[in-house]
Amino acid sequence: TGIALGLLALLDVATRGKDDDEDDDGGVRAAKRGDLAPAQPHGAPPPPSWVSAGLGFGALLFTLHSMYSDSAIIGRWSWDGYPATGPAPVPWGGLVLTALAAGFSAGHRVELATGSLWWGVASAGACAITLVPGWAGFAGGLVLAAYVGSVTRSILLAVARCPAGRTLGAGLMWYNVLVLAHVWVVAYEFVPGGPLLRERTWVVMLATMLSLHAGARAARASLVERQRQRQPQRSPAPRAQPRSPRPRADRHRARGVAWACVVCGWGAMMLRLPAATQTPAPFHPAERLITAAIWTVHFDLDNDMWLAESRIVAAVRDLEVDVMGFLESDTERIIMGQRDWTQRVGEELGYYVDYGPSPRKHTWGCAMISKFRIVQSTHHLLPSPFGELACAIHATLDVHGRMVDVIVSHNGQEENPLDRRLQTTELARIMRESSNPFIFAGYVVTKPHAENYKILYDQGRIHDIDPTDSDRWCQYIGYRGLKRVGYARVSRGTITDTEIQVGKFAVPAAGEDLAAWAPSYARVAEEHYAPAYRFPAVFRGKGVRGHFYHVFNEPRYYD
Repeated sequence: TGIALGLLALLDVATRGKDDDEDDDGGVRAAKRGDLAPAQPHGAPPPPSWVSAGLGFGALLFTLHSMYSDSAIIGRWSWDGYPATGPAPVPWGGLVLTALAAGFSAGHRVELATGSLWWGVASAGACAITLVPGWAGFAGGLVLAAYVGSVTRSILLAVARCPAGRTLGAGLMWYNVLVLAHVWVVAYEFVPGGPLLRERTWVVMLATMLSLHAGARAARASLVERQRQRQPQRSPAPRAQPRSPRPRADRHRARGVAWACVVCGWGAMMLRLPAATQTPAPFHPAERLITAAIWTVHFDLDNDMWLAESRIVAAVRDLEVDVMGFLESDTERIIMGQRDWTQRVGEELGYYVDYGPSPRKHTWGCAMISKFRIVQSTHHLLPSPFGELACAIHATLDVHGRMVDVIVSHNGQEENPLDRRLQTTELARIMRESSNPFIFAGYVVTKPHAENYKILYDQGRIHDIDPTDSDRWCQYIGYRGLKRVGYARVSRGTITDTEIQVGKFAVPAAGEDLAAWAPSYARVAEEHYAPAYRFPAVFRGKGVRGHFYHVFNEPRYYD
């Protein structure tokens, strides 16, 4: 679509006649020299610096795209685990729309919108959303939203008064540089010069704010002087003709559209609120079961790069999992589409959602959904001296009246053995220091019974869900203080390159001696258990939507 519109624009410029190129004063704009500035009336202030206007325009596009193209972005940036440390996307995403519209409504006050004082306040807000978790960080994001909304009009007017070709070219190039930098801070392991921006979102934010300031000051130098020249002079000369009411009417109309969008946004939030605030219910409370799974979903994109969230929702629903970890799940970045797909899973299927480490933590993401109340969760950045930054969620759940800990984690790559060993050692420490029953579901990158495997299971004092399963490399499930019922491996279908692993456990009653729950590795037939304990039959044989029991071709059950 973009290429087609670009070709049509080139055709339009190339076929313009001389009459189309003459301005109101009879001058020639010379369409073939499209970088010339629009002609200025006699006595008008000079046009603003096209370099500053271009930088401001690029930064404006980048800020709107990276921070405000989804109402949940700054909420996820400020999220830091349970008990809820920041605003949920529903309904508080409506505040983002409100802040943008409020700033836009004040944008005609050029002296205020382009002033250094207002920019300084916005910079404090940018600092808060970049560095501070919780509601304080979210409030900073709202202040930045109001500032961006307020300078939009001035920066666009400044760009309109500059040479179009060079100004827009510089602005769009600067936008692309900022987008790449926004990716480099997390993708440093895979890109040239990556270590220069490793975990330095603050550098990108600083460059963005300085560029916005340059654009705002350029607009101020031109627009404020222009407004002053339009003010009637006190002199005995005849009174000037009254100004046309059209600009004011246009401004009111634009404000009306903005606030209508805000009202629609809040209306959508209220419609979604019942689903977003429902109380989830586990699948088999009478049997005291907990079904846990791990899945690397590759940013909710399938191997053809199409959105996969509808298929993910269907797979989670059919698996009847109580707790599930999603790895490579952070999609609140430009290259991932700026969308929070975990909201849909939580609302449609009735789960508590922990989005995991926020985008400002520079990981690829790990998220967790749970049918059980999340009493507490901590987000860990695991030791990663050389490679990509590894993440983990350590959560305590109220499972049938018993506190059970769960870890969802994503270790680094095979190419960084020291990183993986340090990360595995840290995970083992977290599990060893907990006195609760435990479930581990993570991406370890090791062969069964290799060094990192032994560190994880031996030092972490957990049991492998099936030590005889030798066909594993990335994903593993471990447990402690629970009765293992079954284990299944489900093919990925059309989504990502990684399977789903699922473990089913029985939870001891509160006060029951955990020593009596020693692991048993004796396998039994499925008929040994009542139907409530069994894995869904829909995945047997050819399965459904490409998901089926594989490796063992059926679930495994244990005495």
